[in-house]
Amino acid sequence: MPPGQIDLPITFGDPSNYRTKILTFEIVGFLGTYHAILGCPCYAKFMAIPNYTYLKLMIPSPGGVITVSTSFQRTYECEVECCNHATAIVASRELAAIKKEVTEEAPDPKKSTRSFKPTEGSKEVLIDPDSSNDKVVRIGTTLSSK
Repeated sequence: MPPGQIDLPITFGDPSNYRTKILTFEIVGFLGTYHAILGCPCYAKFMAIPNYTYLKLMIPSPGGVITVSTSFQRTYECEVECCNHATAIVASRELAAIKKEVTEEAPDPKKSTRSFKPTEGSKEVLIDPDSSNDKVVRIGTTLSSK
């Protein structure tokens, strides 16, 4: 369900030939690359004729026909941007799902296991035999000569 609506004045044309109407937009709560989508209500209010083949919108006005157009290159760039945005949204949702699974399976860091036992075939060697502290390191004695 849309959280609300907003009425905005929309103007097509230039200062010498323009038309302005108030359109009602639905406010939606989803991520997307579109700022506004002009659809059938807009076309009806402006009596506009969309031509999808040539990417033009023709609007009758008192000073003549207002033509809103774009290029195929710009259309392609917008489409690529939409695809990249959709991919990012899907990836972020997948990442959130993976993060939830990992968090559920992660061990509790506050729980102390302290069950480390040295493996057989290792010995303790003093790090610095001349020092008074007794710091040692464990090294394996069953390593191959390679």
